[in-house]
Amino acid sequence: MEITYHRARSILTRTGGYLKGVSSHSLQPYRGCSFGSSLCGVACYVRHNRWLTRGQPWGSFLEVRDNAAEVYLTQVERERRWARERTQGTGDFSIFLSSSTEPFLPQERRFRITRQVLEAMLEEPPDRLILQSHSHALAEYLPLYRELARSCRLKLHLSIETDRERLPGLPPSGSSVERRFEAARALHEASLEVVITVSPLLPIAEPDAFFARIAASAGAVVLDHFIGGDGTPDGRRTRATPLPAAMAGIEPASTNLAYLDAMAAVARRYLPGRVGVGPDGFAGRYS
Repeated sequence: MEITYHRARSILTRTGGYLKGVSSHSLQPYRGCSFGSSLCGVACYVRHNRWLTRGQPWGSFLEVRDNAAEVYLTQVERERRWARERTQGTGDFSIFLSSSTEPFLPQERRFRITRQVLEAMLEEPPDRLILQSHSHALAEYLPLYRELARSCRLKLHLSIETDRERLPGLPPSGSSVERRFEAARALHEASLEVVITVSPLLPIAEPDAFFARIAASAGAVVLDHFIGGDGTPDGRRTRATPLPAAMAGIEPASTNLAYLDAMAAVARRYLPGRVGVGPDGFAGRYS
């Protein structure tokens, strides 16, 4: 893993594409991701973004944006004003953290860039903040979340793509299913708004038990299939990776959108009115 340092000129990015209806901005405390060679990195759409990878294999590099908190504070008022003006005052200034890196990488314990940004948000909070993670380490900042939740609407999204700890033919996850459920439960019991994101939806061995456990660990669930969820309507980016073949070997139906509908139906039995699908789900629109 090559680690470099970078003095960012900008840290708040106005959203488009998949996130356009989810938040007004995204924020990346790092460029690159040390989870890039783990399970979540196999189908990560960012691995196809040449501007972000700059020719480096995904998972082989990490750029530490060590002035991220400082830059946030210099940008926040301008971007808050832009968010309000673009909707004639009806929209909010909202941040998705993060869409192209993991905010709670193992290296975060050393560099603490995500924590510094969150502390800056205590000074200048957004209207809404979505923290998206694939790691149980999301729970390590629980006291800080309690403070943030008093000044903005805070949602903690924790991705748990399957109930299986290992999928044949694919690398292990950067964070075990069991530890992620434990983290979600701790945050949920602390009265924080927790959403489990089953994204991308991978083969689930015991759907009823899986969604019952989600109902006990979070306030809502979002399901997202790689078809339409990888930035292409037919999932062609993901189909170029080992993921679909591995899914087909475990559960052939899981590679089709009908599997998403079937799993959403099971989820609604355990979380009625609290199930989101695709970008609508990430935007907090549930049924």
